[in-house]
Amino acid sequence: MAVTIYYEEDVNPKIIQGKKIAIIGYGSQGHAHALNLMDSGCDVRVGLREGSKSAEKAREAGLKVVDMDTAAEEADLIMILTPDETQPKVYEEHIKDHLKAGDTLAFAHGFNIHYGYIKPSEDHPVFMVAPKGPGHIVRREYAAGRGVPVVVAVEQDPDGKTWPLCLAYAKALGALRAGAIKTTFTEETETDLFGEQDVLMGGINHLCDLGFDVLTEAGYQPEIAYFEVFHELKMLVDLANEGGLNKARWSCSDTAQYGDYTSTVITDETKKRMQYQLKRIQDGSFAKEFMDDQAAGAPKFKELQEKFSHPHLETVGPKLRAMFSWNNGPAKDQDEAESFNGKIARTQVQ
Repeated sequence: MAVTIYYEEDVNPKIIQGKKIAIIGYGSQGHAHALNLMDSGCDVRVGLREGSKSAEKAREAGLKVVDMDTAAEEADLIMILTPDETQPKVYEEHIKDHLKAGDTLAFAHGFNIHYGYIKPSEDHPVFMVAPKGPGHIVRREYAAGRGVPVVVAVEQDPDGKTWPLCLAYAKALGALRAGAIKTTFTEETETDLFGEQDVLMGGINHLCDLGFDVLTEAGYQPEIAYFEVFHELKMLVDLANEGGLNKARWSCSDTAQYGDYTSTVITDETKKRMQYQLKRIQDGSFAKEFMDDQAAGAPKFKELQEKFSHPHLETVGPKLRAMFSWNNGPAKDQDEAESFNGKIARTQVQ
């Protein structure tokens, strides 16, 4: 099946100009969406909980800030950008009763629609614009006159006008400067979860940590082990981003390439485990486990977060990262480490 990619010339930007848009949440994606849409000339308001610490930041950035109920009442396009686990409650308590006929719901991830934790009535258009990058990059690229690619999908199209609106939103976000790939809520949700669990987070993180342990347990210096199994990863990823895996390979030595081709660390057994994980994503059992744990106060999540927040390689990481100019020296690195550790500590007592 041929892929469909949309660019700026494929969109009528005027479609969104008459819309009153509510951005619910002002975190990583929320701040980027709100600011980019505002700078694109859209009528934006940010909906936040009473007493939210983000309210002053949003106001200082020039945004209109109201409570979530008011935002939902005022708007006819509501983009929900709170964390996945909070969205069902936010929808039920602050959005659902304020939806007017024809109001559009939008998401940046298909999780809650795909698994049925949010079930809008069929007369409401539902679309997704999901940036393939964190919010601060979405904002930075927009400000630089560029854009971060997105995937776009429409789940409900009662009036036949949802696709043009979805693409107009993506354009206002700055995403169509890079391109938008057409997908579905199902495909985006399942591939996103799989990529996170089995390659990006659950794959690379654990592979680096285990590699560090193997080298240090064999008597090698922790600093050398850190450089070899973790630090150089960025350089390899940068090369792959520029020209794919082949560029990353031929940029390295023949020795490194030969070791790559003959490695037996990642095997068919790994693929079988990946297939098992994909089935859990497809049948909803992973989503249920996660949402049930969150509903119970996240005891398993907090336990795992604490367990994996202090891998052995981070006993040397802060000191070595501070050696590089792009990290702005040891003070910044130490501040970030302390900030992260403080966040973990706060999570334990919530």
